[in-house]
Amino acid sequence: MPLTQRLTHLAQTLQFAWFVGHVTLLLSTLRYGLSYITFSYASRWAQVTYRTAFLSATVTYGIVVYKAYRARMRQGKQGGALAMAADENVQYLGMALVWLFSRQIPLAILPFAVYSVFHVATYTRGNLLPTIQPPQQNTAASGARPKPSALSEMIGKFVKDYYDSSMTLVAILEIALWFRVLGSGLLFQKGSWILLGIYTVFFRARYAQSSFVQGAISQLTARVDAQLANQSTPPAVRQGWGTFKNIIQQAADATDVRKYVGGPSGAGGPKKAQ
Repeated sequence: MPLTQRLTHLAQTLQFAWFVGHVTLLLSTLRYGLSYITFSYASRWAQVTYRTAFLSATVTYGIVVYKAYRARMRQGKQGGALAMAADENVQYLGMALVWLFSRQIPLAILPFAVYSVFHVATYTRGNLLPTIQPPQQNTAASGARPKPSALSEMIGKFVKDYYDSSMTLVAILEIALWFRVLGSGLLFQKGSWILLGIYTVFFRARYAQSSFVQGAISQLTARVDAQLANQSTPPAVRQGWGTFKNIIQQAADATDVRKYVGGPSGAGGPKKAQ
């Protein structure tokens, strides 16, 4: 088919709408970041781009959740509310809606933007580039594996080299975001304690499902332990840190859903929200 027909056929798919959503999220993030750097984050443009970013996130994760739900229906599988709540994409869809209607917290955009970078890269390599420049007919007819273009190889190398470190970055950003929301709660900003409760439930689910989050928390805890092990640290500070860790550990144990549903208690493998 001619290029225009190939692109039209690609644009009619639901997955292309998902791709456009991620591209829009990245563009909105860049535009909002520019407003933040220039201290104009209270301007109308900044507010529009902030909301557009989370509206795009809602659309992209909504598409993934819809496709997964439709696939289960075709297979005759009836997932309960608990099974849906355990889906990472449902969790991110819920948080995107929460951030969409909450006051602006710039840090909240960054985890979604990091995911979007890899989704855009993967879709470009696997769908967009083959549509623009499909394999030659003689290569396809001979059954030989088509050689990827230089751009495709570069994208593939980028995803392979930086995926794990970027997921660790997402985990660190989500930890920092929890403390950011906690700070708003301590300042008694309007609705901050409700937001803290919602985000804590989300983050607890992330901890249960993502080895990247578990690793980031372990590293953070080890660094604080090493800093407080210094003899110059007041005993009251060390005791307070130990109490804080015990409270967090007890809360994590009490909210481990797998204990109540009979699931495995081991750490889950790396998860990839879409």
